[in-house]
Amino acid sequence: MDTQKQYYESIILPDVLNIRNIPELYSKVTDEFRSNDTIIVSIPEGAEADLSFVQLIESSRRQAKAKGKTFKLSSPASGSVLKVLERAGFIESFDHEDANFWLHKEVTL
Repeated sequence: MDTQKQYYESIILPDVLNIRNIPELYSKVTDEFRSNDTIIVSIPEGAEADLSFVQLIESSRRQAKAKGKTFKLSSPASGSVLKVLERAGFIESFDHEDANFWLHKEVTL
């Protein structure tokens, strides 16, 4: 087994991120967490997402933190994902950690 793969994996998601394919996405994420310490998720530009996708990512993020693993987005949320975050009221309630995860906004003092 490639030693590098053991510690880092990138998951490239499909263009449709909705309730219909959440079980498949969930399986993909949990499978990668079994053998990797760091997961980086790539959301395609122009992907169509719904609230179930945001919930899956938030759940995965919290699970990773609880297990001492790293879960990141390869780029800031944009397009449909950003709109879902806005409509659902997530952005207004973001703390610094949330803003860093979803929007890649670093805390500066």
